Amino acid sequence: MNRRQPLNGIAAMLLAVALFSVMDTGLKLLSTHYPALQVAALRAMSSLPLVCAFVLWRGAVRSLFRVRWSLHLLRGVLGIGMLALFAYGLRHLPLAEAYSIFFVAPLVITVLSVPMLGERVSKGRWWAVAVGLLGVLVVLRPTGEGIFTLSGLAILVAAVCYSVSAITVRIVVRTDSVESQLFWLMTMVALGAGAMAAPQWVAIRLDDAWILLVVAITGFLGQLAITQAFRFGEASAIAPFEYTALAWGLLIDWSLWNTLPDAWMLAGAGIIVASGVYLVRHETVHAECEHP
Repeated sequence: MNRRQPLNGIAAMLLAVALFSVMDTGLKLLSTHYPALQVAALRAMSSLPLVCAFVLWRGAVRSLFRVRWSLHLLRGVLGIGMLALFAYGLRHLPLAEAYSIFFVAPLVITVLSVPMLGERVSKGRWWAVAVGLLGVLVVLRPTGEGIFTLSGLAILVAAVCYSVSAITVRIVVRTDSVESQLFWLMTMVALGAGAMAAPQWVAIRLDDAWILLVVAITGFLGQLAITQAFRFGEASAIAPFEYTALAWGLLIDWSLWNTLPDAWMLAGAGIIVASGVYLVRHETVHAECEHP
């Protein structure tokens, strides 16, 4: 592997996190007016035209049907569950708190990457993930308050769905095109979540059109970036960089909802950022040692 590929994967993950943070802000705004399943459907429906245009631009229509259908169907089911549960949790929790709970995902991905992908996880990565998770516990406070609420549990299950989906991406990318992954995920979520949301569908307000546009653009670009991230880097190496979402969550909470973090959250954020900085250094040195 080219020594720059792991770092390209990290860069793609950082970009994806920034884009998804903006998208999640839109989902939180939408969740106050629409049911969770409808929010999940709207997320996919809004991005689907961009995905179709991307597929046509890439001339990849034929590749859409040369895929591993079982894995794409699994990703579709997981995508519906993740988006609906996450939207439900965002209705009641600040972004930063939701992200803190969602940060169990890197640990789940790292654990699953060993039996499912055959990756070798170094001690340095394990330590980085462990320290990052310690930061998450600090954010949640020693009592763990918040994680056992219905909203907290929804975010937790959404994180598990995401983790399994991320591992599936790493498997699918070996044989299927990026275009097919984007197209079928958005199509299946749009159709599946849309069908389940239909009985309680709420008419879309004109005032929310700009939110849907932002969700469409950032969701599409973020999905493209995260697919590239897991293509270039090992899942266990790049997953911890999702911790940077906490910084975005804190900034957005303060900017839009005037929600300021307390001392526990600031301390936890510092630990999480420190673990990410260490991992960047670890990956850089590791790449340089393997490819002098």
